[in-house]
Amino acid sequence: MHDAAFRRFRFVGLLTVVSVYLLILVGGVVRSTGSGMGCPDWPKCFGTWVPPTKASQLPANYKEVYTAQRVAKNKKLALTLQRLGFAQVAGSIFAHPTQYIETDFNPVKTWIEYVNRLLGALIGIFVFLTAVLAWPYRRRDPPVFWLAVSVWLLTGVQGWLGSLVVSTNLLPVMVTVHMGLALLIVAILLYAVDRARAQTGATVAQPPMLASGGLRAVLWLGLLVTFGQIILGTQVREQVDIVSAAVNYTGRAGWVGQLGGVFTVHRAFSGAVLALVLYSAYELWQLGPRRRRLAQGMVAVLVVEMLAGIVLAYAALPPVVQPVHLTLATVLFGLQFLGLLAVGKRPARLQIEVLTRPAHGVVA
Repeated sequence: MHDAAFRRFRFVGLLTVVSVYLLILVGGVVRSTGSGMGCPDWPKCFGTWVPPTKASQLPANYKEVYTAQRVAKNKKLALTLQRLGFAQVAGSIFAHPTQYIETDFNPVKTWIEYVNRLLGALIGIFVFLTAVLAWPYRRRDPPVFWLAVSVWLLTGVQGWLGSLVVSTNLLPVMVTVHMGLALLIVAILLYAVDRARAQTGATVAQPPMLASGGLRAVLWLGLLVTFGQIILGTQVREQVDIVSAAVNYTGRAGWVGQLGGVFTVHRAFSGAVLALVLYSAYELWQLGPRRRRLAQGMVAVLVVEMLAGIVLAYAALPPVVQPVHLTLATVLFGLQFLGLLAVGKRPARLQIEVLTRPAHGVVA
């Protein structure tokens, strides 16, 4: 494969990863500003591809119309789930009271959500291009091609889940699944780009130091704990929405004290994330320049992330910090995953040279 083909694939793949992170940041802005239902339908917004700017552009009964549309869509979803044997899940979705809440038109919130959707559509294009540019790998390294295709398919599923998030009026379980799938998409993209990079395997003079199985285990554990912490964070965010709505969005300084057990667990887990990341970074530091850069990035992101968490906990949950806190957590997840990929691995060309080198030239 020509290096130019790899560079194109790697550039678009990395551009897609950055775009997904940007979408997570914008999604955090959507949540922190209460704009999640700025568009009550999907994929259009108030029935049009370009949303309105004034309430006068909408019919007088627009709230009833879009509530009825959401309920009808959820009925179809519940019926499908029942046929698949998930009757209890179907019942909980359809019975949840949030889908009956009518949404008032707010032009600012509508356009915030609309920008979020435009960015999602742009990512769809990037993901498709990534799959197309992975075509040359179908023979040299088929997993790279199929990983890129799987990301394209999962992005379609993510878009469908986004429509369910809207139709269920931000049902907590839907929001959580939506976030979890976004992290999975990031991980698969990173793996595809990293594996493609290994196929170009520039020859090196000395074999890189290999990590111990213990470090790989710690990196796996750290990755899973960070993933769990992000999921817990989405549940904390949902509790914030419930608490703030209950007090009519007043008395912001007292919201943290009313969050309950999920916030306590989330805060306690931050200690585990801190210990695992610091240990992983220390060990990665010993394994050469590339891993050293990863270690530096992990520690830097962790420090800023924890500072953002402290500000949220002790400064009455400032809205501007909420999306930053979420995005940094997902960036840390990505860096941990890259660290896991970077340990215990030799470039592909070096592996070939070692295997084909005469026995007397191989260092035991």
